[in-house]
Amino acid sequence: MYPSDITDITRLSAELVLQNASLFDSAGADVVFLLARVLFGAVIAFTGLNHFLNAETMVGYAGAKGIPAPNLAVPFSGGLLLFGGLGIVLGVFPTLAAGAIAVFLLVATPTMHDFWAAPAEEQMTEMTQFLKNVALLGTALGFLVVSQTPWPLAVGVGL
Repeated sequence: MYPSDITDITRLSAELVLQNASLFDSAGADVVFLLARVLFGAVIAFTGLNHFLNAETMVGYAGAKGIPAPNLAVPFSGGLLLFGGLGIVLGVFPTLAAGAIAVFLLVATPTMHDFWAAPAEEQMTEMTQFLKNVALLGTALGFLVVSQTPWPLAVGVGL
């Protein structure tokens, strides 16, 4: 069903707001959601910060994995993670923040943790890192789904 006029759009918008309002209505849901944001976002932001603090090592590793222009890719991906992680923690541009994290994980997971192509002694470590990233991707997608809902205990700046 497509809205036919401004009245339909207003009614649909009001229904959406009412549906989303119940998302955080249960007791403690706002605090638990904040805790989830801090746990996830802080780890992601810390990972992004490491792209800058350990740039030389990470550039070398990215180059060894065949990443083109690793001198540019490492700080760019670090920026995505830092922005995304802080955005999730603070509730600032949550759609862009969750999207940045998801894009990073979609690209980095199969290229940096290709356990199927790793030497036998590295396969278990690479598979663990691959699966960890898949779980993180699921979390990022979950935050993306609720990014259009007003987040409790958040700065609340967004598009």
